[in-house]
Amino acid sequence: MDTPPHQAAVHLPRVAITFCTQCRWMLRAAYFGQELLSTFGTSIGEIALIPGTGGLFTVRLTYKPTTGTDDKVKQVLIWDRKTEGGFPETKILKQLIRNHIEPEKKLGHSDGPASANKGVAKTEARADTAESNGGDGAGAAAPEITTSGATDAGPSAADQSSAQECEDCK
Repeated sequence: MDTPPHQAAVHLPRVAITFCTQCRWMLRAAYFGQELLSTFGTSIGEIALIPGTGGLFTVRLTYKPTTGTDDKVKQVLIWDRKTEGGFPETKILKQLIRNHIEPEKKLGHSDGPASANKGVAKTEARADTAESNGGDGAGAAAPEITTSGATDAGPSAADQSSAQECEDCK
């Protein structure tokens, strides 16, 4: 049966990254998506970036297990910023995805032990510390991301409607 023209086929495994537009986390979501595609290549069917509000940053995986007799498609919550208390380290995110879609895959340096903070990358705190110490924040798991179009004077008029931070982001 063909997919109706208004409905696109889903390519599995699918990684869906939902991010808060009010918090301006789109570039962070894109960074994680790019890292996953660079690591897994065609083993990932698609990466979806889903805009949201309310301080959301979640990573969900939809996949068909390769082991066992269960042919049902599964969806698993890989990461939730609110539950985990921050953003994942890139290597932790890769390990969590790998464990579901390619358990036998070696990740090289990303297969090392998790950090002492259980994979939570406190990028804002690290960036603040690096700035106060005169560093560039290179030790953070994900780069400090800024949005284009914003200047020292603040966001442009077009950005002001979404520039207000949501309560959950603070």
